[in-house]
Amino acid sequence: MNPDKILIVDDESEIRQLIRIHVEQAGMEAFEAASGQEAIVQLKGTPFSLMILDLMMDDRNGFEVLNYLRENESDLLVIVLSARRDEEHKITALGLGAVDFVTKPFSPMELIARLQTNLRRLRPKAHLRTPVIKLNNLELDVDNLLLINNGERYTLTQMECELTHLFMRNPDRVLTKREIYQQIWNHENYDDNTLSVFMNRLRKKLEPLSSSPQHIHTIRSVGYRFSGDGL
Repeated sequence: MNPDKILIVDDESEIRQLIRIHVEQAGMEAFEAASGQEAIVQLKGTPFSLMILDLMMDDRNGFEVLNYLRENESDLLVIVLSARRDEEHKITALGLGAVDFVTKPFSPMELIARLQTNLRRLRPKAHLRTPVIKLNNLELDVDNLLLINNGERYTLTQMECELTHLFMRNPDRVLTKREIYQQIWNHENYDDNTLSVFMNRLRKKLEPLSSSPQHIHTIRSVGYRFSGDGL
């Protein structure tokens, strides 16, 4: 199997070199870009598995790179690495498609652990997945990231698909926010903002009438319950 190709995008050469060392020690292939523009050029020619992306850069910042990926319908996994800790930047980055957000200063070992967790989503074990599952008026095609809701077809991101899969396999059970986060992100450090961003994106596809939700019900201060009569 060919090693995963990881693109490290940061305007600080010391940070790029630090991450490169740990990426290569983990058996992956590292590439570097010193700006958003340089990253976009490399994205056009190399099939990367994942990108580690700084937000604050002079020549096309991280938000512009995320917008580029969205406009080109790219499913590249992106972990944002930023010194900005404010909630607005985090929510914006996750809303544009990033799968994780790590703040500087950071632990290289934790970053690699998160990287490997997200890469495992690209190669899920076949015997742990059910290709198509149905619940009431919903049908989820896991392999093709496709949700059919009352005949309407929606293409999901990998994260949205995993959330839907988790809920549809646990109908009418209250799942706590921490439990959902640990199941999907496989990480002990629970982040309410990250979960909220992805739940809101998923709701737009599951609940055409957000004022009267039929599927996802918020259990205040606890988590969520997904309505259904069973698989």
